[in-house]
Amino acid sequence: MQLLIDSHVHLDLAAFDADRAAVIARAGAAGVRQLVVPATDAESWPRIHALCCDRPDIHPAYGLHPLFMHQHRPEHLDRLGDWLGDHPAVAVGEIGLDYHDEGSDHELQQRCFETQLRLARELDLPVIVHARHALEEVSLTLRRCPGVRGVVHSFSGSEQQAAKLWDIGFHLGIGGPVTYERAQRLRRIVARMPIQFLLLESDAPDQPNAAHRGLRNEPARLVEILRCVAELRGESEQHVAQATTANARRLFGLD
Repeated sequence: MQLLIDSHVHLDLAAFDADRAAVIARAGAAGVRQLVVPATDAESWPRIHALCCDRPDIHPAYGLHPLFMHQHRPEHLDRLGDWLGDHPAVAVGEIGLDYHDEGSDHELQQRCFETQLRLARELDLPVIVHARHALEEVSLTLRRCPGVRGVVHSFSGSEQQAAKLWDIGFHLGIGGPVTYERAQRLRRIVARMPIQFLLLESDAPDQPNAAHRGLRNEPARLVEILRCVAELRGESEQHVAQATTANARRLFGLD
Protein backbone atom coordinates (compact mmCIF):
# COMPACT_ATOMS: atom_id res chain seq x y z
CA MET A 1 0.00 0.00 0.00
CA GLN A 2 1.27 3.46 -0.93
CA LEU A 3 1.45 6.03 1.86
CA LEU A 4 -0.11 9.32 0.77
CA ILE A 5 -0.67 12.81 2.16
CA ASP A 6 -3.82 14.73 1.24
CA SER A 7 -2.40 18.24 1.06
CA HIS A 8 -5.81 19.96 0.98
CA VAL A 9 -9.05 18.69 2.52
CA HIS A 10 -11.79 20.69 4.27
CA LEU A 11 -12.52 17.98 6.78
CA ASP A 12 -14.08 20.43 9.24
CA LEU A 13 -17.06 21.30 7.03
CA ALA A 14 -20.62 20.27 7.84
CA ALA A 15 -20.63 17.89 4.86
CA PHE A 16 -18.64 15.49 7.07
CA ASP A 17 -20.54 15.95 10.34
CA ALA A 18 -22.53 12.73 9.99
CA ASP A 19 -19.59 10.40 9.33
CA ARG A 20 -16.30 12.25 9.87
CA ALA A 21 -14.72 9.40 11.85
CA ALA A 22 -15.63 6.92 9.11
CA VAL A 23 -14.20 9.25 6.44
CA ILE A 24 -10.92 9.43 8.34
CA ALA A 25 -10.90 5.66 8.76
CA ARG A 26 -11.52 5.06 5.05
CA ALA A 27 -8.69 7.42 4.20
CA GLY A 28 -6.31 5.57 6.48
CA ALA A 29 -7.37 2.20 5.09
CA ALA A 30 -6.65 3.49 1.58
CA GLY A 31 -3.16 4.62 2.60
CA VAL A 32 -3.94 8.33 2.98
CA ARG A 33 -2.35 8.62 6.40
CA GLN A 34 -1.90 12.38 6.81
CA LEU A 35 -4.30 15.21 6.02
CA VAL A 36 -3.78 18.99 5.84
CA VAL A 37 -6.93 20.95 6.72
CA PRO A 38 -6.94 24.62 5.67
CA ALA A 39 -9.29 27.21 7.16
CA THR A 40 -11.62 29.54 5.29
CA ASP A 41 -12.54 32.17 7.90
CA ALA A 42 -11.92 33.11 11.53
CA GLU A 43 -14.96 31.14 12.66
CA SER A 44 -13.39 27.95 11.33
CA TRP A 45 -10.13 28.30 13.26
CA PRO A 46 -11.38 26.88 16.60
CA ARG A 47 -13.27 24.14 14.77
CA ILE A 48 -10.14 23.02 12.92
CA HIS A 49 -8.05 23.25 16.08
CA ALA A 50 -10.50 20.97 17.89
CA LEU A 51 -10.44 18.53 14.97
CA CYS A 52 -6.65 18.33 14.87
CA CYS A 53 -5.56 18.67 18.48
CA ASP A 54 -5.98 14.99 19.40
CA ARG A 55 -5.19 13.58 15.94
CA PRO A 56 -1.45 13.82 15.22
CA ASP A 57 -1.90 12.87 11.56
CA ILE A 58 -4.35 15.69 10.80
CA HIS A 59 -2.63 19.05 10.43
CA PRO A 60 -4.20 22.54 10.62
CA ALA A 61 -3.61 25.60 8.49
CA TYR A 62 -5.20 28.93 9.40
CA GLY A 63 -6.04 31.85 7.15
CA LEU A 64 -8.72 33.98 5.50
CA HIS A 65 -10.06 32.70 2.18
CA PRO A 66 -10.75 35.33 -0.53
CA LEU A 67 -14.15 33.85 -1.36
CA PHE A 68 -15.45 34.85 2.08
CA MET A 69 -14.44 38.49 2.20
CA HIS A 70 -17.98 39.40 3.28
CA GLN A 71 -17.40 37.46 6.49
CA HIS A 72 -13.93 38.78 7.27
CA ARG A 73 -13.40 41.79 9.50
CA PRO A 74 -10.25 43.96 9.79
CA GLU A 75 -9.66 42.63 13.29
CA HIS A 76 -9.54 39.06 11.92
CA LEU A 77 -6.23 39.84 10.22
CA ASP A 78 -4.87 41.12 13.53
CA ARG A 79 -6.17 38.02 15.33
CA LEU A 80 -4.58 35.64 12.81
CA GLY A 81 -1.05 36.43 13.97
CA ASP A 82 -1.99 35.93 17.61
CA TRP A 83 -3.90 32.74 16.79
CA LEU A 84 -0.94 31.26 14.94
CA GLY A 85 1.31 32.20 17.85
CA ASP A 86 -0.86 30.20 20.25
CA HIS A 87 -1.98 27.39 17.91
CA PRO A 88 0.81 25.72 15.93
CA ALA A 89 -0.01 25.17 12.27
CA VAL A 90 1.71 23.71 9.22
CA ALA A 91 0.76 26.62 6.94
CA VAL A 92 -1.07 29.90 6.53
CA GLY A 93 -4.10 29.13 4.41
CA GLU A 94 -6.30 29.06 2.62
CA ILE A 95 -5.45 32.51 1.26
CA GLY A 96 -5.26 34.09 -2.18
CA LEU A 97 -7.40 35.80 -4.81
CA ASP A 98 -10.75 34.88 -6.36
CA TYR A 99 -11.94 37.04 -9.24
CA HIS A 100 -14.73 34.71 -10.39
CA ASP A 101 -17.39 37.13 -9.14
CA GLU A 102 -17.05 40.39 -11.06
CA GLY A 103 -18.64 42.24 -8.14
CA SER A 104 -15.96 41.23 -5.66
CA ASP A 105 -13.65 43.85 -4.17
CA HIS A 106 -10.36 42.98 -5.82
CA GLU A 107 -8.41 45.66 -3.98
CA LEU A 108 -9.60 44.39 -0.59
CA GLN A 109 -8.71 40.82 -1.54
CA GLN A 110 -5.26 41.95 -2.60
CA ARG A 111 -4.58 43.75 0.68
CA CYS A 112 -5.75 40.74 2.69
CA PHE A 113 -3.61 38.39 0.59
CA GLU A 114 -0.46 40.48 0.89
CA THR A 115 -0.88 40.91 4.65
CA GLN A 116 -1.14 37.14 5.11
CA LEU A 117 1.86 36.52 2.87
CA ARG A 118 3.95 38.86 4.99
CA LEU A 119 2.73 37.12 8.15
CA ALA A 120 3.68 33.71 6.73
CA ARG A 121 7.14 35.01 5.91
CA GLU A 122 7.58 36.43 9.41
CA LEU A 123 6.51 33.12 10.97
CA ASP A 124 8.49 31.02 8.46
CA LEU A 125 5.37 29.11 7.42
CA PRO A 126 4.37 27.99 3.92
CA VAL A 127 1.16 29.26 2.35
CA ILE A 128 -1.77 27.43 0.76
CA VAL A 129 -2.95 29.65 -2.08
CA HIS A 130 -6.32 29.82 -3.81
CA ALA A 131 -6.23 31.36 -7.31
CA ARG A 132 -9.48 31.32 -9.27
CA HIS A 133 -9.62 33.53 -12.36
CA ALA A 134 -6.68 35.39 -10.83
CA LEU A 135 -3.64 33.20 -11.35
CA GLU A 136 -1.57 35.87 -13.07
CA GLU A 137 -2.30 38.35 -10.27
CA VAL A 138 -1.44 35.71 -7.67
CA SER A 139 1.86 34.92 -9.39
CA LEU A 140 2.82 38.59 -9.58
CA THR A 141 1.96 39.07 -5.89
CA LEU A 142 4.06 36.07 -4.87
CA ARG A 143 7.00 37.48 -6.81
CA ARG A 144 6.65 40.74 -4.88
CA CYS A 145 6.95 38.80 -1.63
CA PRO A 146 10.24 36.90 -1.98
CA GLY A 147 11.03 34.29 0.61
CA VAL A 148 7.49 32.92 0.79
CA ARG A 149 7.08 29.26 -0.10
CA GLY A 150 3.95 27.20 -0.59
CA VAL A 151 1.46 25.61 -2.96
CA VAL A 152 -1.09 26.95 -5.41
CA HIS A 153 -3.86 24.48 -4.83
CA SER A 154 -6.20 23.18 -7.54
CA PHE A 155 -3.91 24.56 -10.21
CA SER A 156 -5.74 25.29 -13.48
CA GLY A 157 -3.43 27.61 -15.40
CA SER A 158 -1.21 27.37 -18.45
CA GLU A 159 2.17 25.71 -18.83
CA GLN A 160 3.79 29.15 -18.82
CA GLN A 161 2.02 30.09 -15.58
CA ALA A 162 3.06 26.79 -14.03
CA ALA A 163 6.69 27.40 -14.98
CA LYS A 164 6.60 30.85 -13.37
CA LEU A 165 5.49 29.24 -10.12
CA TRP A 166 8.18 26.55 -10.24
CA ASP A 167 10.70 29.29 -10.90
CA ILE A 168 9.98 30.76 -7.44
CA GLY A 169 9.81 27.33 -5.81
CA PHE A 170 6.04 26.97 -5.56
CA HIS A 171 4.24 23.64 -5.72
CA LEU A 172 1.09 22.79 -7.68
CA GLY A 173 -1.78 21.06 -5.89
CA ILE A 174 -3.34 18.48 -8.22
CA GLY A 175 -6.69 16.85 -7.48
CA GLY A 176 -9.90 15.56 -9.02
CA PRO A 177 -9.93 17.76 -12.15
CA VAL A 178 -6.92 15.91 -13.59
CA THR A 179 -9.03 12.72 -13.81
CA TYR A 180 -11.35 14.28 -16.40
CA GLU A 181 -10.27 13.53 -19.97
CA ARG A 182 -11.45 16.95 -21.15
CA ALA A 183 -8.82 18.61 -18.89
CA GLN A 184 -6.20 18.21 -21.61
CA ARG A 185 -4.06 21.23 -20.71
CA LEU A 186 -3.86 20.25 -17.04
CA ARG A 187 -3.08 16.64 -17.96
CA ARG A 188 -0.22 17.76 -20.22
CA ILE A 189 1.24 19.89 -17.44
CA VAL A 190 1.02 17.06 -14.91
CA ALA A 191 2.58 14.62 -17.38
CA ARG A 192 5.65 16.81 -17.94
CA MET A 193 6.12 18.87 -14.77
CA PRO A 194 9.09 18.45 -12.42
CA ILE A 195 7.85 15.99 -9.85
CA GLN A 196 9.50 17.88 -6.98
CA PHE A 197 6.77 20.54 -7.29
CA LEU A 198 3.81 18.14 -7.35
CA LEU A 199 1.38 17.68 -4.44
CA LEU A 200 -1.74 15.52 -4.39
CA GLU A 201 -4.97 16.86 -2.89
CA SER A 202 -8.63 15.95 -2.69
CA ASP A 203 -10.14 19.37 -1.85
CA ALA A 204 -12.94 17.28 -0.32
CA PRO A 205 -15.86 17.60 -0.04
CA ASP A 206 -15.52 19.42 -3.39
CA GLN A 207 -13.93 18.49 -6.73
CA PRO A 208 -14.79 14.77 -6.94
CA ASN A 209 -12.94 12.57 -9.41
CA ALA A 210 -14.47 11.75 -12.79
CA ALA A 211 -15.74 8.39 -11.51
CA HIS A 212 -17.65 10.11 -8.68
CA ARG A 213 -18.91 13.28 -10.36
CA GLY A 214 -21.83 14.86 -8.54
CA LEU A 215 -21.01 13.06 -5.27
CA ARG A 216 -19.38 14.26 -2.07
CA ASN A 217 -15.63 13.86 -2.35
CA GLU A 218 -13.44 12.40 0.39
CA PRO A 219 -9.70 11.88 0.96
CA ALA A 220 -9.74 8.11 0.40
CA ARG A 221 -10.20 8.85 -3.30
CA LEU A 222 -6.72 10.36 -3.44
CA VAL A 223 -5.55 6.91 -4.59
CA GLU A 224 -7.51 7.42 -7.82
CA ILE A 225 -5.73 10.74 -8.40
CA LEU A 226 -2.41 8.99 -7.74
CA ARG A 227 -3.28 6.34 -10.31
CA CYS A 228 -4.23 8.93 -12.92
CA VAL A 229 -1.10 11.02 -12.34
CA ALA A 230 1.15 7.95 -12.54
CA GLU A 231 -0.47 6.89 -15.82
CA LEU A 232 -0.10 10.36 -17.32
CA ARG A 233 3.58 10.49 -16.36
CA GLY A 234 4.37 6.94 -17.37
CA GLU A 235 5.73 6.26 -13.88
CA SER A 236 4.87 3.75 -11.20
CA GLU A 237 2.31 4.61 -8.56
CA GLN A 238 4.95 3.84 -5.93
CA HIS A 239 7.35 6.40 -7.40
CA VAL A 240 4.72 9.14 -7.58
CA ALA A 241 3.45 8.33 -4.10
CA GLN A 242 6.92 8.45 -2.58
CA ALA A 243 7.81 11.70 -4.35
CA THR A 244 4.59 13.57 -3.56
CA THR A 245 4.61 12.40 0.05
CA ALA A 246 8.19 13.58 0.44
CA ASN A 247 7.23 16.92 -1.15
CA ALA A 248 4.37 17.44 1.30
CA ARG A 249 6.48 16.45 4.28
CA ARG A 250 9.22 18.85 3.26
CA LEU A 251 6.91 21.78 2.50
CA PHE A 252 4.73 21.47 5.61
CA GLY A 253 7.40 20.21 7.99
CA LEU A 254 5.59 16.93 8.69
CA ASP A 255 7.12 13.96 10.46
